Amino acid sequence: MTEPPALANLSDSQRAQAFRRFQLLRPALEEGLALRDVARTQGVPLRTLQRWQRAYAQHGLAALARQPRRDRGTHELPEMVVRLIEGLALQRPAPSVANIQRQVAEVAHEHVWSVPS
Repeated sequence: MTEPPALANLSDSQRAQAFRRFQLLRPALEEGLALRDVARTQGVPLRTLQRWQRAYAQHGLAALARQPRRDRGTHELPEMVVRLIEGLALQRPAPSVANIQRQVAEVAHEHVWSVPS
């Protein structure tokens, strides 16, 4: 995990989310309850609580806020493939995702592009 931003640099919703997650972890952190028991009573997967606990121990409260993806807003697909997918998706009636995938795969093979999954 990369270093999270300072708590003051988080949005209000990110701070609220970090605090909610801390509240879920609090029994394990302050009262010594087993994470397994906290997971069971709060309905949160144990693995998630373990990840949150590790992030909190390493980086503090700010680490409990969801961080935006580093690759947000980028595509690894060629622009022509993205446009093709968008154009097919906007047809009426809307085709199924599987149908769009098949059509894109055909065009990708014709143009010797990698076939997106």
